[in-house]
Amino acid sequence: MKIINPATEAVIKEVAEDNATSIQTKFETAKSAQKSWAKVPLKERIACIVKFNELMLANADKIAADLTSEVGKPLQQAKGEINGGLGRSKFFVENSEKYLAEEWMVSEGATCEKITYEPLGVIANISAWNYPILVGFNVFIPALIGGNAVLYKPSEFSTLTGLNMAEMLWKAGIPKDVFQVVIGAKEAGEALLNLPLDGYFFTGSYATGKYIAERVAGKLVPVGLELGGKDPMYVCENVDVKAAAAAGVEGAFYNNGQSCCAVERIYVHENIYDAYVSAFIEETKLMRLGDPTAEDVFLGSLTRPQQLSVLEDQVKDAVEKGASLLFGGKRVDKKGFYFEPTVLTNVNHSMKVMMDESFGPIIGIQKVKNDEEAVKLMLDTQYGLTSAVYTQDEDRALDLMQQLNSGTVYWNCCDRVSPNIPWSGRGASGLGSTLSHAGIRTFVQPKSYHLRK
Repeated sequence: MKIINPATEAVIKEVAEDNATSIQTKFETAKSAQKSWAKVPLKERIACIVKFNELMLANADKIAADLTSEVGKPLQQAKGEINGGLGRSKFFVENSEKYLAEEWMVSEGATCEKITYEPLGVIANISAWNYPILVGFNVFIPALIGGNAVLYKPSEFSTLTGLNMAEMLWKAGIPKDVFQVVIGAKEAGEALLNLPLDGYFFTGSYATGKYIAERVAGKLVPVGLELGGKDPMYVCENVDVKAAAAAGVEGAFYNNGQSCCAVERIYVHENIYDAYVSAFIEETKLMRLGDPTAEDVFLGSLTRPQQLSVLEDQVKDAVEKGASLLFGGKRVDKKGFYFEPTVLTNVNHSMKVMMDESFGPIIGIQKVKNDEEAVKLMLDTQYGLTSAVYTQDEDRALDLMQQLNSGTVYWNCCDRVSPNIPWSGRGASGLGSTLSHAGIRTFVQPKSYHLRK
């Protein structure tokens, strides 16, 4: 399998791809090793992750360089992803003992009752390319701490990063038999779905997530789906316009808009609409696009060449239906998969750019008359990942946020994930939770004890 640099279109490396036979062998190996790993004391399993964190930090420059080379994100953002991942890992290290400890519900009387938490067994972690470190950490770290064996398939677009993380895990003391890496694209994923695994955890598109859920439904095992979004942002009239515009630009264009929780549509109160759009354009002009290895570049290349056509189609569709193209709107005429940061106004919900996931540096900004119209439009979606409200009035913000049907809501911030609270989607944005105490217990199953002396 060829690893392509999306910024240059050059082949970085070729790696051996797994097939159904090799994946079956890896499963059998992991299954044989899992029970021994589960018997390793929890403190020792956690200690391996502590060592893993140290190795990731010590090798951060190489890991970031490989990440940038294969997905095209700016080097500074790649380094930021490593630091963010270590923050999440630290949370699991510091909190897993608490949330995996046995719990006595009734400790006195004729019959005592307690809950223990046991591993699921052997799970599949079918991961994504846009944040391969962050979304990988969400799954394989709590899964390993919980005593599971993992068949980890990095995206074919972030294979080198996946292999780097595997190497750090093995050096940290996680047995190779317990953490098996599956290399490949769609065929490798299909082979995993055919195996009698004890859980499937996928990060990626709605279409693929839905397919996985349907394929494994008959197995009656846990399925976790961290899928996409069409995340809205509402800017009320009582804000610092320049600051809210800067937040919108970063939320829309960070990582080239290739974030599940990127801001993908913006609604602005009519009283400040023109001022907001003007400030948004000025802020967008400051975002430098180019070689992702350069220090001052904010927008690198897209990772997948297929997405260029999706973005072109959304621009064409919007303009044909009456939208105004104020900035960008086309591929960059150079080697690599580059697309200009794109701003469309006079948009509405008849346009793909306001309804279909973009996953690129493109944003539509729509004028609204009041909060009621904003909420109605924000709810007009099949997705429910995140929603953001910008206002100086806390009570107003909380009232708006309570009306929004998404797993995460933001007040005066956006495009943010914290390990302290659950990351979950509603509707087409997924099933289940990662992060927080809920994410620790996602990878274990409770056992209830009734103890009569």
